Amino acid sequence: MPRVKVLFKMFYLYHKAAYDPLIKVFENDDRFDVYLSLTHEMTRRFYVFEVNRAKKYLRQFKKEGHQIADESDKFDIVICPDTVDENIFGKTMLCFVNHGTGIKNILYRKLREQRDTYYLFFVEGQYRVDALEQSGALNNSEVFKVGLPKLDPLFTDGYYDREKILRSLGLDPAKKTVLFAPTYKPTCVYDVKDAIFEATIDYNLIIKLHHYAWMGKFARHSQHYVIQQRLLTYDHATLIPKDDYNIIPFMSVADTLVSEASSTVFDFLATGKTGVIYDLPNEELTHDDGEPLLNIDNRKFLQESFVHVNSPEQLADGINRALNPTDAMKAAAKKERDYYFTGLDGRASERTRDTILRLYDEGTHFNIPGSAK
Repeated sequence: MPRVKVLFKMFYLYHKAAYDPLIKVFENDDRFDVYLSLTHEMTRRFYVFEVNRAKKYLRQFKKEGHQIADESDKFDIVICPDTVDENIFGKTMLCFVNHGTGIKNILYRKLREQRDTYYLFFVEGQYRVDALEQSGALNNSEVFKVGLPKLDPLFTDGYYDREKILRSLGLDPAKKTVLFAPTYKPTCVYDVKDAIFEATIDYNLIIKLHHYAWMGKFARHSQHYVIQQRLLTYDHATLIPKDDYNIIPFMSVADTLVSEASSTVFDFLATGKTGVIYDLPNEELTHDDGEPLLNIDNRKFLQESFVHVNSPEQLADGINRALNPTDAMKAAAKKERDYYFTGLDGRASERTRDTILRLYDEGTHFNIPGSAK
């Protein structure tokens, strides 16, 4: 029997973080012939000139043992981290595994522009099912609640070695660790550029910027410059380089997280640890056309379980509170975790694969360009 030909379609390097456990499950299954692609990895210089970095990473993927594909090839199944041009792939199963969860509404905006595209959504929990249905953008696509594959390593015993990871970063395993993971828009980088270092002086500080903060296209290069300048003064901090695309190992060793609207806030809830959310002014939280960037008010998201601060001066106290959550905060977190996530058991990748194969065998779940379902 011929193998099912599967493409993991990526736009940017950081999309691979959402895929890694899923790629492993598919590649280890003899029923599938698995390929990877990468198409949009560009660095912009001087606001004009773009340098294509995709070939560099594709060579690395190949060196790691992955098969690389041209997207013009024919695939039975395409697994995508974002909306895609349906005409590129022809008749195929379009399986949507979101590269970043969280509460931004960009996904729903893009889906409204593709009303005739038929996606099979594989989502992390009931919240995403509800959000897709309430967005008015689901159209005829279908949703399957399987869990979040990229979090599987966090729930696999022995997958990460905390001491080894911290020592590799030049940090002290005996200290508590703060992970600072701002998004690129809206960002708190400029607000807390000094406070995040001062507030963590007695801890380890791991800084993981959004991938776009390094590219000069969707965010200015100054987002990483302001951090790099301050690293010269503070030896308790380290900045994760752009090519180290996967934040999950650092979530595993962190005792708390500081961010604003990054999907990492959403994912960090799954760890059972408490984070700090930096609330930004409402006027910063809109698209150019006035539509809100977030589909939940940032000030109300995880309001009872995570610590909210709204100024650099509150950051030190906020971190301390997050490291010492009350029983009420823990109870609220459990309730929210049960709603936002399903199957935090290290097997979301297996459930996703099994569901995809079942749907493929049924033979009725194909997207056909130009033909509304």
